[in-house]
Amino acid sequence: MPPASAATARPRRGEGQWALGYREPLNKNEENKKNDDGLNVRDRIINVYSKRGFDSIDPADLRGRFRWFGLYTQRAPGIDGGKTAVLEPEELDARYFMLRVRIDGGQLSVAQLRAVAEVSTAYGRDTADITDRQNVQLHWVRVEDVPAIWDRLESVGLSTMEACGDTPRVILGCPLAGIAEDEIIDGTPQIQKIYDDYIGSPEFSNLPRKFKTLISGNPLTADTRLINDISFIGVIGPDGAPGFDLYVGGGLSTNPMLAKRLGTFVRPEQVPEVWAGVCGIFRDYGYRRLRHRARIKFLIKDWGAEKFREVLEKEYLGYALADGPDSGIAEGSLRDHVGVHRQQDGRFYVGFAPRVGRVSGTLLDRVADIAEAHGSDRIRTTTDQKLVVLDIDEDRVESIVAALEAEDLQVRPSTFRRQTMACTGIEFCKLAIVETKGRAMTLIEELERRLPEFSEQLTINVNGCPNSCARIQVADIGLKGQLVTDSAGNQVEGYQIHLGGSLGLETAGFGRKVRGLKATAEELPDYVERVLRRFLAQKQEGEAFATWVTRAEEADLK
Repeated sequence: MPPASAATARPRRGEGQWALGYREPLNKNEENKKNDDGLNVRDRIINVYSKRGFDSIDPADLRGRFRWFGLYTQRAPGIDGGKTAVLEPEELDARYFMLRVRIDGGQLSVAQLRAVAEVSTAYGRDTADITDRQNVQLHWVRVEDVPAIWDRLESVGLSTMEACGDTPRVILGCPLAGIAEDEIIDGTPQIQKIYDDYIGSPEFSNLPRKFKTLISGNPLTADTRLINDISFIGVIGPDGAPGFDLYVGGGLSTNPMLAKRLGTFVRPEQVPEVWAGVCGIFRDYGYRRLRHRARIKFLIKDWGAEKFREVLEKEYLGYALADGPDSGIAEGSLRDHVGVHRQQDGRFYVGFAPRVGRVSGTLLDRVADIAEAHGSDRIRTTTDQKLVVLDIDEDRVESIVAALEAEDLQVRPSTFRRQTMACTGIEFCKLAIVETKGRAMTLIEELERRLPEFSEQLTINVNGCPNSCARIQVADIGLKGQLVTDSAGNQVEGYQIHLGGSLGLETAGFGRKVRGLKATAEELPDYVERVLRRFLAQKQEGEAFATWVTRAEEADLK
């Protein structure tokens, strides 16, 4: 750990920053991490808990260190949303786990997809969700089965290590890495190098909070750059060679902030050490006193981009990074990877839309069969809860489209099927207040029936609590789950509504909250239909929904 620099004055009140001498744990989470590295729980799961069962699990492992290997206890069935913040953790716990399989870069082979499918069907009651972090989540996992699950996943090069916890989580990548016609640089080697060198290393296994990374060599597919802890985005450098633009400090949840661009040009070979430097700053200077202020976004907000870059270069890299051009993209572009599109090599990729990311092991196995039958060994997950099959010859395109759509995996879906996402919700999540997946599916069906000709770009993101796992603040229509009062005075499931969020670099901003704008779950289809009809009636030629929201009268948004 480097010494504190002169530029970093000791604060009046300790925030738990290691580099400033505050090493004593200041909350229960920090105490647990000091007592034992989360990576050490693997041996106990294999040798103790899987043999003795759920009741043998130390609570500090169960609700803490298990996350270092992608395991969360799932919500016990039958507990309504009004009790989410009232009951103790042990009262919310089921005796089963959600298991998150990390898929760095969103890259899967047919053998890897089949392994995930087999784990789902054998050990997870055939559950599977494609997440907006390019992972796959399974449910109903028993601790007794975890060693066998790990054996199966690791046999094909997959892992659950550091899929959760205060760690460097899955590294997002462009699903089209290496094949997009307009790609600047393929970020796959950088993702692999960071994974090999640092994931599972004690060097970064005790961070103040989670640490989310994006490495995309294609600015057109890097729309989440502003909401990750660190993002490397492809750009042509001042010397004409390809490299990466660097952003730090984005994040959503209950205190959303957009990442700051550091103004550097990072050469491809520098990416792993720059990533480690930023992660090291977070580890050493990050705020550990209060969990809700422990993300790196709070540090860079206080320091600013200029000071952060100075500390990175002087204390962690030992050299100055070159100044670099902005990797900005044109406004209005949307690349969600759905549909049939040409690759660099003349073949095609085919992207398709499950219903809000909800699939099953059986369905994933079928996708593996379809891909293999059409000559592909490369499947990709996306940050929009979609799947993509690469490397399809032109004369096989219509065949694979027909095979996928026969499984209700739509390649040419409606706007609503294509651009609606939902988090896990109250079905399995202990933080949730309302149901999400089923509500979002119903909303899609209703909107398709009521507005069959609607063809404008429109994102609808549904979240079961304020934590924004489904990115509600940056959706055209963001729905934050909460209990609301219906017309009869009853407390029922409903949503606070955010309108007009965007991640376009010129118009990036969080959705507009209109005072009192809420809807019960039952009212939701009526509300969305109403506001979309007003948009269609009032919009100017070529005007996006988010732009219309900024100028619309409040009455038109209700």
